[in-house]
Amino acid sequence: MRSHVMLAALAALSLLLPGPLSADEPAVLDVTAFANPDGTYGFNVTVTHRDEGWSHYADKWEVIGGSDNRVLGTRTLYHPHVDEQPFTRTLSHVEVPIGVTQVTVRAYCNTTGVGARTFTVTLPPRK
Repeated sequence: MRSHVMLAALAALSLLLPGPLSADEPAVLDVTAFANPDGTYGFNVTVTHRDEGWSHYADKWEVIGGSDNRVLGTRTLYHPHVDEQPFTRTLSHVEVPIGVTQVTVRAYCNTTGVGARTFTVTLPPRK
């Protein structure tokens, strides 16, 4: 009886923990934003996904923002990262509209589409 109570408690707790809804979905773990001297922004983004090879891998991430949540920049991932998990890639010189103070990064898989675990970051002041 005690083991059933423990299993039920662990199952309930797991619903509260952040994470992707599916092991097949990519998840954005961390984002660092930096201001460039030309008024644009750059982003270092850490993604995890259970890449299996060319037939199933995280293939891009996007920076979205503004009142309409439009795509401000896209970083294409040109190959699977089977043996490099999680991995970090950079996208530089993203034009962010004046007045936008936060952006969200979302990652995609070439078979399942957009992942549920995104990451929102506050932008540093422009240079």
